[in-house]
Amino acid sequence: MITPDYVQMMARYNLWQNGQVAEQLSAQPDEVLLQDRGAIFGSLLGTLNHILWADLFWMSRFAQDYKRPVGGISESPSLYASFADWRDARGQMDRALISWSDDLSPPDVQGELTWYSGSLGREVQTALGQCVTHMFNHQTHHRGQVHAMMTGANIATSVTDLAFLPEAL
Repeated sequence: MITPDYVQMMARYNLWQNGQVAEQLSAQPDEVLLQDRGAIFGSLLGTLNHILWADLFWMSRFAQDYKRPVGGISESPSLYASFADWRDARGQMDRALISWSDDLSPPDVQGELTWYSGSLGREVQTALGQCVTHMFNHQTHHRGQVHAMMTGANIATSVTDLAFLPEAL
């Protein structure tokens, strides 16, 4: 279904996009980052926390080196209380995703993944490639919400098109 090259491209896209968002939001005061903007995870920081929480959760299923985050979806917006802490953790996760993706071989993205889904309340089995694709799609989906919140708050945004992913990443 997917290849290691696809996963590597998406890990680099993720790094690029999160870096841009972090740079654009770093000058914003806490009240702007924490203001409830009516999004599903409330604020800019809440939504960014949710994305990171989900990445940690998926990676705990994909690779043994990752520890499952504490709490469920409803607690995910409060993963980090400060933007600085989120930014540090996000950078670590993005570098870890790059490293993980660079070590993949074709068999690593094949087969099935079985896990207990807390949100569904049951065990689930799905194609591993579909789960990896979902992780990256989930990031993009919620970063789109972040982009909309930034636009609504008159915070400058950058290019998000995958076609313009810098080769240097």
